[in-house]
Amino acid sequence: MSAEGGPKLDADCLRRSVMIGPLPQHLRGTDLSYDRICRFNLPIDKMSELVADCPRCGSKKTTFSLTRASFIGTRGADWQKTYEAFCICRHCHRATVFVLTASEYFGHAIFASAEKLVDFSGSVSAFMSIAGFVSIKDVAAEAPPEHLPDSIDSVFREAVTCKSVACYNASATMFRLCLDLATRDKLPAIVAGDATGPNYKTRRDLGLRLPWLFDNKVLPEDLRDLSHAVKEDGNDGAHAGTMTAEDVDDLLDFTTALLERMYTEPARVILAKERREARRKPTAS
Repeated sequence: MSAEGGPKLDADCLRRSVMIGPLPQHLRGTDLSYDRICRFNLPIDKMSELVADCPRCGSKKTTFSLTRASFIGTRGADWQKTYEAFCICRHCHRATVFVLTASEYFGHAIFASAEKLVDFSGSVSAFMSIAGFVSIKDVAAEAPPEHLPDSIDSVFREAVTCKSVACYNASATMFRLCLDLATRDKLPAIVAGDATGPNYKTRRDLGLRLPWLFDNKVLPEDLRDLSHAVKEDGNDGAHAGTMTAEDVDDLLDFTTALLERMYTEPARVILAKERREARRKPTAS
């Protein structure tokens, strides 16, 4: 018997099939060897559990009952299946939806579906890592434009997360950082003695840099009106702590439009050309 009350699979007994007979349902049809099963000490007669810190009551390393799950995709490698799992804390009896991702390669055979995750007999913590939990930050957050550099994509996601929880000053600061990262490399190199380029203050201040880029035809002229949100809202409001939902919506509109012009549309054209070339590539006879 295990310390938690249930018999556990023993490699020698499994080989002789004298202790429990056939493999339990959640292990059938997998490519697991008896040695692997034994190494992880899998229980055979328990409900699905998760060990985690409880976001509701603050208990550390407490046990949750995992009662429902939904497959939402993969992260990283194809075998790293990700689920949203409805779990109930056994300390405070309140529910949390955790985001779980496979952390052991052969675990994907056990958890090939959400149903198998829920039906698993024992703790899934040996096979699944906790990527987070669903909270108010996940409410209707706008997706970033496609094909952004990783650094800008990350900052944009932080901006819309702040917006979704009504942290407007923080959101405005993050949108300004998106624009700063995107436009910094659009400035010409500094040349000694060249008076036609932007001065140090213009290079440093986003509110001054954007008009210079528009005036010098570096950025599309039809976006100039939207860019006024940066100077009027970003420079003043974020520093003074007076940003409103409308102010942030203006920044979101301009940031999205500019990033789509700079990154999304060129990437789509490149991909379309690649597809066209692939369609016309001679096939081996």
